Amino acid sequence: MSIEEKPIIGITMGDPAGIGPEVIVRALSFREIYEVAKPIVIGDSKVLKLALKLTKLKHLNINSIQDVSEAEFRFGTIDIIDLDNVSLRETKIGKISAEAGKASIEYIIKAVNLALKGVVDAICTGPISKEAINKAGYQYSGHTELLKELTGAKHAVMMLAVRNLKVSHVTTHVALRKVCEIINKERILTTIKITNEGLIRYFGIEEPRIGVAALNPHAGEGGLFGSEEIEIISPAIEEANRVGIKAFGPLPADTIFYRAVKGDFDAVIAMYHDQGHIPVKLLGFHEGVNITLGLPIIRTSVDHGTAFDIAGKGIAHPGSMVNAIKYAALMVRNDRKWRGGREIGV
Repeated sequence: MSIEEKPIIGITMGDPAGIGPEVIVRALSFREIYEVAKPIVIGDSKVLKLALKLTKLKHLNINSIQDVSEAEFRFGTIDIIDLDNVSLRETKIGKISAEAGKASIEYIIKAVNLALKGVVDAICTGPISKEAINKAGYQYSGHTELLKELTGAKHAVMMLAVRNLKVSHVTTHVALRKVCEIINKERILTTIKITNEGLIRYFGIEEPRIGVAALNPHAGEGGLFGSEEIEIISPAIEEANRVGIKAFGPLPADTIFYRAVKGDFDAVIAMYHDQGHIPVKLLGFHEGVNITLGLPIIRTSVDHGTAFDIAGKGIAHPGSMVNAIKYAALMVRNDRKWRGGREIGV
């Protein structure tokens, strides 16, 4: 397969009662998507047809299929592998339900299987509801944990990307009071290593510069505001440097993101969820992309939730989904170059 051949991107519909179906059809209404990728939705065609009606995208058609080989990959026609697992009578748009949660998990499982077999080159996931999937009996705090289990990955790192800012997270969906309990040198070092590898492999950055955020105000102020920087974060950074990674810090969180946007760093390591999410969403609320590093497959996603409050109104913004598909295509192309270079010993 040539580097320039358009990659097949499997797009999971997300929670069928959320805005996932709407942002997908809006994203696939842009010709530019088909110029860089071959998108194929994994979901329920009934729900996608309803999304077309809600968004009034009358120039688009649905091609309901059972196998990727049946896809047309043609602008104006949305190919969807139809799992036919949603009842529009039972699943109400904008409402949390076990039925919708179960369906959203089934889309992910199908997409991951296709990616592991090499049938699709990457997956791009629509938003799911943590409450809905738990109602359905799936005890996961989000996509990352599920993808890690499905792929057998030892570690998985959540990276958010918007414009020239990329942020990886040491911890994600845990209570803030627990962050201090679970961060340790090994966890931080693993996040730095996986981020470094991802920047090289998927973004073509030969020698990444990684800034590591402090946990406490003023980077602990020499231990005055906390000892985590001295006892945990600094040793992880020192070890990263010993193995050849250009890691800097720990740096105060109130300045590190500004420095990254200015160009000092190729990525930032955030210690907890909101520390990393807030600057990304402030920089581009409708543009951010969620990337999972450390998996044996390429996965991107929107960086927003199901937005049940506006689901069904046809007003959901597609920016994050558009960028997520583009990022997936970019990562596939760079991965092909990386693998090609390794094969010839570059």
